[in-house]
Amino acid sequence: MITTDRTEFHNALPNGGRLIGLDVGTRTIGTALCDAGWSFASPAELIHRTKFQKDKVALAALIAAQQVRGIVIGLPLHLDGSESPRSQSTRAFARNLADLDLPILLWDERWSTQAVTRTLIEQDASRAKRAELVDKMAAAYILQGAIDALAMIPPPADPSP
Repeated sequence: MITTDRTEFHNALPNGGRLIGLDVGTRTIGTALCDAGWSFASPAELIHRTKFQKDKVALAALIAAQQVRGIVIGLPLHLDGSESPRSQSTRAFARNLADLDLPILLWDERWSTQAVTRTLIEQDASRAKRAELVDKMAAAYILQGAIDALAMIPPPADPSP
């Protein structure tokens, strides 16, 4: 299942579980992980892109090692909310991960890189350090936004009388 609907994604994971966040770029994939209770997201690994199958193997290994139950992928949109060529590329990336049999949530990432870069500049991080950290931190920013929104969804009502 690939969706932009947070309620549909939430309902696919009724017992919660660890999530992975991805900031998919042309050269790297920033990753982040959250706890099983969806409270906080932390930057994880930076995967340097090669061929898709190798990238997928690296992601699958991280997912298995961390017992991930769902995937949140940053969806790059134009400022007006419309889709861009990068949006289509990200959707294709998500479709290619569908055989991992995990629910996938595409999450608006319009401001993630700018917010993270601004924070790193405020912390006086060097340009080299920012380049090393920005994609992982953007993945954490994306994942944190998603889990904050997911936490606001009430659990489904108990159908028993």
